[in-house]
Amino acid sequence: MISMLRSLMLGLAVFVLAGCSDQKLSPLGDYARILAFGDSLTAGYGVSSEQSYPSVLAELSGREVINAGISGEETSEGVSRLATLLERESPELLILFEGGNDILRNRNPAQTKANLAQMIEQAKGADIQVMLVGVPQKSLFSSAAPFYAELAEEYDLAYLEGTVAELLREPAYKSDQVHFNAEGYRRLAQAIHDHLQQEGAL
Repeated sequence: MISMLRSLMLGLAVFVLAGCSDQKLSPLGDYARILAFGDSLTAGYGVSSEQSYPSVLAELSGREVINAGISGEETSEGVSRLATLLERESPELLILFEGGNDILRNRNPAQTKANLAQMIEQAKGADIQVMLVGVPQKSLFSSAAPFYAELAEEYDLAYLEGTVAELLREPAYKSDQVHFNAEGYRRLAQAIHDHLQQEGAL
């Protein structure tokens, strides 16, 4: 009887612990490719290519990280570009960090959200995992635009919400009003790396 009770308690503990795990990503293989897709903040505007966040993330993670950032790009342009990249590069993980130029240029938020949703669906349709990075609204003390959290919830994504907004509030991490310096990009890469660990990818 006692043995049966212990077995039941152990089974219950395992069940509870499993229920507490809410990781969004599956582990990446040692030779996995990560596609870092976005605009100037992915490209590493203001620093050398070695100081961009994808380059630093590659160092931290030990994985190949492809820098697919293009300065000035809006989500409407990203939709068609991403499809080609996903097919060519066959990554295991997409880090989607785009929409900043849409926000700066006052594009319709609903359309920006729809464009990002299309990119997420492109990746998921190819069995590629997605991590979403939130971009702040046009305000000094703002957090990420609400549609990022909506997308993360709708598609059950790993989501880094407040880091970019927090870093952009610190002059010590910026090269200008909307771009990071080397330390800012390094801190962004570290935050992404830590989040990938928390979500089970690394």
